[in-house]
Amino acid sequence: MSRIPFVDLRRAFEPIQSEIREAIDRVLEKQDFVLGEEVEQFERRFAAYCGAQHCVTVATGTAALQLALLGSGIRPGDEVITQPNTYFATVAAIMNVGARPVFADVAPPEYSIDLEAVEAAITPRTRAIVCVHLFGQPCDVDALAAIATKYHLLLIEDASQAHGAVVREKRIGSRSDTVATFSFYPSKNLGALGEGGCVLTADAAIAERIRMLRNHGSSNKFVHEMVGQNERLDTLKAAVLLVKLRHLDGWLTERRQIAARYDALLPELERPLVKIDMKHAFHLYPILVSNRDELRRVLLERGVETSIHYPVPCHLQRAAAGLCYVAGDFPNAENLARRELSLPVYPGLTDDEIQRVAANVEEFAARG
Repeated sequence: MSRIPFVDLRRAFEPIQSEIREAIDRVLEKQDFVLGEEVEQFERRFAAYCGAQHCVTVATGTAALQLALLGSGIRPGDEVITQPNTYFATVAAIMNVGARPVFADVAPPEYSIDLEAVEAAITPRTRAIVCVHLFGQPCDVDALAAIATKYHLLLIEDASQAHGAVVREKRIGSRSDTVATFSFYPSKNLGALGEGGCVLTADAAIAERIRMLRNHGSSNKFVHEMVGQNERLDTLKAAVLLVKLRHLDGWLTERRQIAARYDALLPELERPLVKIDMKHAFHLYPILVSNRDELRRVLLERGVETSIHYPVPCHLQRAAAGLCYVAGDFPNAENLARRELSLPVYPGLTDDEIQRVAANVEEFAARG
């Protein structure tokens, strides 16, 4: 029985490998590996794709969020509201700038950050909200932006899993009143050959600060206006991202078709609700089952790989112990952590494989 991997990057790579190799060869011919012209080209094209004014590339998705916070003026002692069901990098970025993460629970059926919980968590020390478009499913950024405006807060969108997601006909990253961050980790919808990330903003001053922060605080060689970091995106990675960006919409269409196929084959299965006025990017296809670990074991025995996102919510991680949260503080996020299982969803997954995954899930569910 053939194995169905949870992720298989080769399936998207093989049809475009000649384009990628040509792009790499062009950089090798120029020997321009740091902040080369492909970096600037990709920044322009990704900004245009998302409908943003400015794009600043950085070395990782975590750096994107961290520098977005710093570039927007978040300082030690500030409070930043976010959700506990996210990859810990979201929380680490807040902590790494000296700010304090304050968690707000998520709300079913979408399992995005709870708007009422966000408002209840605001204190005089709150300076920002970081919402996470988890799994590729957009949060209600319109409603969150209204809260941010009401309380004079910054809204940052962690879109690391949401390349190409749409809220009410506007792509994530296009808003003029938010800052959006993306990861180009290899398995993302738009993945680099290694780590990478970017920040999108309509604010030219924020963009310029982030450009300096990623480059040792310098806008001119050997002249340093602030203490920055070395968080530059390699030219080789930008060249590959330029190629992949041309194929992103096709890949998104395929991901959405796969998700629709699962929906049709598994109609009774619980999954986070996708609102009708939003377009999911389906970086992941999560299902919610009470006996998740047993289902995962059975699927693996039958050659179907799955993953969990994420088994330990951030407020219960050892690294967050100093925040003094305890089990039970965020019941919806904790329930999601116990029940979520991600099924394979990626370009190149065949209909036979989709049917095999669904058939095994359905058989297990029928047992009760």
